[in-house]
Amino acid sequence: MAALDDLVADVRALVECESPSDDLAAVARSAEVVTRLGTARLGVAPERIVLDGRTHLRWRLGAAPSRVLIVGHHDTVWPLGSLADHPCTVEDGVLRGPGCFDMKAGLVMAFHAAAGLDGVTLLVTGDEELGSPTSRELIEAEARTATAALVLEASAAGGAVKTERKGTSMYEVRVVGRAAHAGLEPERGVNASVELAHQVLAVSALADPAAGTTVTPTAARAGTTTNTVPAAGSFQVDVRATTLAEQARVDRAIHALSPVLPGARLEVIGEPNRPPLEATASAALFERLCRVAARMGLPEPACAAVGGASDGNFTAGAGTPTLDGLGAVGGGAHAADEHVLVDELPGRTALLRALVEELLADPTNPVTGSGAARP
Repeated sequence: MAALDDLVADVRALVECESPSDDLAAVARSAEVVTRLGTARLGVAPERIVLDGRTHLRWRLGAAPSRVLIVGHHDTVWPLGSLADHPCTVEDGVLRGPGCFDMKAGLVMAFHAAAGLDGVTLLVTGDEELGSPTSRELIEAEARTATAALVLEASAAGGAVKTERKGTSMYEVRVVGRAAHAGLEPERGVNASVELAHQVLAVSALADPAAGTTVTPTAARAGTTTNTVPAAGSFQVDVRATTLAEQARVDRAIHALSPVLPGARLEVIGEPNRPPLEATASAALFERLCRVAARMGLPEPACAAVGGASDGNFTAGAGTPTLDGLGAVGGGAHAADEHVLVDELPGRTALLRALVEELLADPTNPVTGSGAARP
């Protein structure tokens, strides 16, 4: 079992190298620290993959063909300088610091769990918090060659692993009207604000709470001055769906929107960003995790369905059995109280290693026909 002091020291080293996703230089510096730490634990250097200036790292472990893919990311949402107000500390069994829970502790767990194994690929990306714009194809390509994907994102509440994640879609609905003087001749205009209001209500009605589908209009803007009929406007839409069918339904409906006001025009930009991680993609792996835990005398792991997305959505969408949320136990992701429960790190790392060893020992796919092709 990995030593607690080593695990904590490694997490601190990663946390104290700030890595906001939108700062390419910071992500590159973080990649150097991740490389140094991972190489020390794994005994082999990674391949450095730079895509559009963003640094990703890939370790191939052992001489055997890779069968298990371990996925993580080293970028965070925290801006440079966050350590000044949120230093990395360990007090009363709680480690704090920007990015510790999401997900630098998970990376450390992966390094310790995979050390000395043969047939594992460890992929650490640098743009997950942005939606993985440069690493998506890399993740999907690696997933297609693996029999299982294990994602070291932070756990759900109480340490539960994540067996379902909603898929995400993002849209911008643009409205074009016609300007006119609001006091002298408003009837000559086509009011983009009014058309926008109609479309916001139409988009909101696409939600299906019973199916777990949320369709949420978010940021909106319209018009230029208080005495001018608005000639243009737009609003953003955030969609979360538990199944590919629901994601596709909403996509079709949003792209089929039509204007309500005579003379108004619409343009819809956007598409599904991440396919859902459906329960069928994780069920067999979760059952294996429970059996491994029982053999080790550990409590049966809990599981959770969550609304947030991760790179596990991509691995599942590629058709690869996927289990997510195998990383640290704690809370406060992206928030001032972000923290990791340090006493949970050794046992959780040992469970991860035991699961990987079992998957490597069985050359067959953990579940036949799981996952689904992404839309």
